Amino acid sequence: MEPLSEIQIRSSFVNCTKGEAARLRLPLDFAELPWQDLDFLGWVDPGAPLRAHLVLPREGGPVGISLRVPSVGRTSALKSSLCQICLTGHASSGVTLLAAPLAGARGREGNTVGTYICADLACSLYVRGKRLPKLRTTRYEESLTVDERLARMRGNLDAFTSKITAG
Repeated sequence: MEPLSEIQIRSSFVNCTKGEAARLRLPLDFAELPWQDLDFLGWVDPGAPLRAHLVLPREGGPVGISLRVPSVGRTSALKSSLCQICLTGHASSGVTLLAAPLAGARGREGNTVGTYICADLACSLYVRGKRLPKLRTTRYEESLTVDERLARMRGNLDAFTSKITAG
C-alpha cells in the first residue's frame, strides 16, 4: 500500500460525517507504519476504543470505512475464532465483530453490516507471517502461497466493502 497523508485518510470516509472523520484519531504509530506490508490501513481509534477504521486503496483514491466495536464481553482463551477477512485463527479474544453503518441514506436510517475480523486489524501482517496470533504459535497449514492468501484476503475485504458502499 502506498503511504497516505492525514488529509487523504480523513477525506476518504464514505459512511460517517465529515465532522466525525475530522475528529477521529489516527493510529498512535502512524509515523512508523510499515506501509510496504499493508494491503489496507486498519486501527482502533485511540480516543474512542469502541470505534475502528479501515482505509483501503482504490483506483479512484482511498476508501475509508468507520466501524463500531461492540463493548468487550467475557471471552475464553480455550475457544478459537477465525477472522473472516484473512482466515487467521485466534483465541476468541483475538477476533471481534465489527459493524459498519452503510453508506448514504441507508446508514443514516441505522442499517449496518458486520463481519468478524482480527481485533487488532493487522490481517496483512498475519497473512505475511510478520505477526503471530496471541496464544497460538503457528498458522493453520495451507497449500496456498502468500500471494494467493493475500489475494483471497483482498477479495474478502472487497466483498465486505461492497456491502457497505452498494447503493
